[in-house]
Amino acid sequence: MTSETSPCVYIVDDDIPILNAFSRLLETAGYDVQAFSSPGDFLAKHDPDRPGCALFDVGMEELDGLSLQDRLLQAGILRPVIFVTAQDNARSGVRAMKAGAVDYLTKPVHEDVLLAAIASAIENDVTARQTRSEAAEVTKRHDSLTAREREVMDLVVQGRLNKQIAHDLGVVEKTVKVHRARVMEKMQVRSVAALVHLVEHLTGYRKGKS
Repeated sequence: MTSETSPCVYIVDDDIPILNAFSRLLETAGYDVQAFSSPGDFLAKHDPDRPGCALFDVGMEELDGLSLQDRLLQAGILRPVIFVTAQDNARSGVRAMKAGAVDYLTKPVHEDVLLAAIASAIENDVTARQTRSEAAEVTKRHDSLTAREREVMDLVVQGRLNKQIAHDLGVVEKTVKVHRARVMEKMQVRSVAALVHLVEHLTGYRKGKS
């Protein structure tokens, strides 16, 4: 795994001593860390394609952590965010969690608690990216089907036999066999069971996005 694809922890905190302390702790734990004292600097240099998570201080002067998270969401960047705050504000915590934050921690943060939160956030991000990648590939295959091939595929997935599909679509069985073969080829599967699995995966992903 290259440095460009290995997980990275992005830390943004305008309190330099705390920024350095977090950086040392995570680097000692084996993480690749990029630390920023300026939210603007983070936004300019952050790589959304790189897996990992972000650790934001809530009470920064230039741009508070919650607004920084909003910037990422507005840009369509699904980066797991852990917030740290010097003052435990219930309203801010609720807002952060509703926006998708994975944790909301109060300073001083115990090392074990922070490391556990980082590990969980990175694991979730890697899994989510894999799911999105697989869904994108299946979507690409599905988009390559013609309208008639999609009709045939839907009926195959429902368990209809070639003769039944031919009757449903008003075509001869030989035509169904041709379309079915093309569906299997384009979807890159060898069995109906595998085709059903792909369609269920795609349907589940689309429902999750809606």
